Amino acid sequence: MPAHILVAGGGIGGLATALALAGGGHRVDVFEQAAAFGDIGAGVQLGPNVTRRLSQLGLENSLARVAAQPEALVVRSAGSGAEIGRLALGAAMRQRYGAPYLCIHRADLHGLLLDAVRARGTGALVTGAQIERVELSDELVCVSSSDARAWEGEAVVGADGLWSVVRRRLDAASAGQPPRITGHTAWRALARQDALPPALRRGGVEVWLGPQLHAVAYPVRAGEWLNVVVIAESAPAGNAHDWDQASSLAALQAAAGRTGASLQALLEAMPGWRAWSLSDRPPLVSAAEMAHERLALVGDAAHPMVPYLAQGAGMAIEDAVALSEALGEGGSDAVPAAFARYAAARWQRNAQVQAKARRNGQIFHASGPVRLGRDLAMRALGERLLDQPWLYGG
Repeated sequence: MPAHILVAGGGIGGLATALALAGGGHRVDVFEQAAAFGDIGAGVQLGPNVTRRLSQLGLENSLARVAAQPEALVVRSAGSGAEIGRLALGAAMRQRYGAPYLCIHRADLHGLLLDAVRARGTGALVTGAQIERVELSDELVCVSSSDARAWEGEAVVGADGLWSVVRRRLDAASAGQPPRITGHTAWRALARQDALPPALRRGGVEVWLGPQLHAVAYPVRAGEWLNVVVIAESAPAGNAHDWDQASSLAALQAAAGRTGASLQALLEAMPGWRAWSLSDRPPLVSAAEMAHERLALVGDAAHPMVPYLAQGAGMAIEDAVALSEALGEGGSDAVPAAFARYAAARWQRNAQVQAKARRNGQIFHASGPVRLGRDLAMRALGERLLDQPWLYGG
């Protein structure tokens, strides 16, 4: 008999997990604390390691309709605007890794996953369910919500993000330890390309590096919109739990200072800004931090990371497919061993991505001699530094 699995969290990781497990014939109930399924934020970069998994989930054609496929990633100086390095994407990524490099709006990706889960129709989608308690026995799990509702199943997957309640049940030792506030703040803005001056429109991924800051711009929504993100080393703004704080260009500039003319023109052209404080946890050190018996974690619940490798959503999607592959069509009796195999297969890769994302933050935001050395190396080696075979081919 297929297993009955409860998934806490209806974001990208939770829905990808539900879709992958439903493909193995399992009944999967998803619990979302918000009143409706949806996502906030703007753009997501999907490397070929991620688009390959989404293709496994049957989303290749749907992705092609709503995502943008950039032809190149270009790295520039935030001061002068001069090109420092370049990585070919487009056909080069397909040829090298067998899958495309795509940019997509978070809401579009979330919508594709939600539609696919609904089409499967193998479980319940429950909204307004803020899970606050998880109980485990030898053969069953029970989750209960803040409004005194409860549900029973044979396994529970925590996809409930950075401030995961399910994680506290798995990892009692860190139950009272909040995520690390990094001291970095991100601002994002979104604009229609046809509303921008032609010189500011972008068809590829562009990255600007400056002391204590960097900016990224890339197309989403089939190339019709432009997503811009600026991350600066500044005091956290507002509530660290809030991923969607109202902000402004003035607040951004107060934290990051003025950039060079070309980047400054783009920032000033964007119609509105939202902000959030970046947090993470130390890289994983064992499989025990991802699963035990009938409980497993995916995505930020297990391994929250800073966005300097553009792989937060990607690792959650990889987790989802790996969890499904570990369980296969196994029933309730197979769950503990399958979850252990999943954690053993995933924890080291996730830890490596967490660590490299932290390291990238130091490199991106470098100043002085380190910045000069970075730029010289990038100009000399180009694609050899920017490509990530260990990541995209993994």
